[in-house]
Amino acid sequence: MKMLHTAYRVRDLNRSIDFYGKVGFREIGRIVFENGSTLVMLNLPGDCDLVTLELTYKPTLHSLEIGNGFSHIVVQVDRLDTAMAELTTRGVAFDELQTPAGDNGPKTSFLHDPDGYRIELVEWPAGHPDGITRADFV
Repeated sequence: MKMLHTAYRVRDLNRSIDFYGKVGFREIGRIVFENGSTLVMLNLPGDCDLVTLELTYKPTLHSLEIGNGFSHIVVQVDRLDTAMAELTTRGVAFDELQTPAGDNGPKTSFLHDPDGYRIELVEWPAGHPDGITRADFV
């Protein structure tokens, strides 16, 4: 078994595609159903050809509740300060930089998509493997 991708229901497909494009996602596929429902498959440049995020649009969906069970997805960046500067020029707002494990740990910042989903940007310290691994808990 392995994790494939995350899917988000969105209220305004074009607005969401625009937002995720500003963050760095690119569209790699789309399925449009007869009833107007649409699935848009996205990924980031480092994801090769793998879908990592699916935007699900249903024209009859008029309200959306994220609830309190879902927290966020995480996107790794090489340099958080550079990513934040680029997002600023694209008009994307984000929370202030955080260093939850101190100055020698990862740097993070959260942003919110148009529907309120949270995305955490993370810069790992030099020498840290991509992602959280078992070694982080030893």
